[in-house]
Amino acid sequence: MAISLRLTPVEEKALARAARKMGISKSEYLRQCLIYRLEVEKTHSWAYEVGKDLFGKYESGRSDLSVNAEQIVREKIHAKARRNRLRSGRRAV
Repeated sequence: MAISLRLTPVEEKALARAARKMGISKSEYLRQCLIYRLEVEKTHSWAYEVGKDLFGKYESGRSDLSVNAEQIVREKIHAKARRNRLRSGRRAV
């Protein structure tokens, strides 16, 4: 089966240089690259696949985390500062 592939001049030079370095044709070089990539994808675990059993496992109970993240962080920082002021005996504002 023949496949046509358009390359930029820079990509074409890089391909020619790599194939020449290995002593094979550009077609053979691309064939080997394709075979390698297909094998890697067969055995490669994608991040989602690795962690899918953990996603959603530890719920916060808040459905607005992505929308109000900045406000939530600010509230947590202020609450921590209040606790620290109370511990140190200073008056909370």
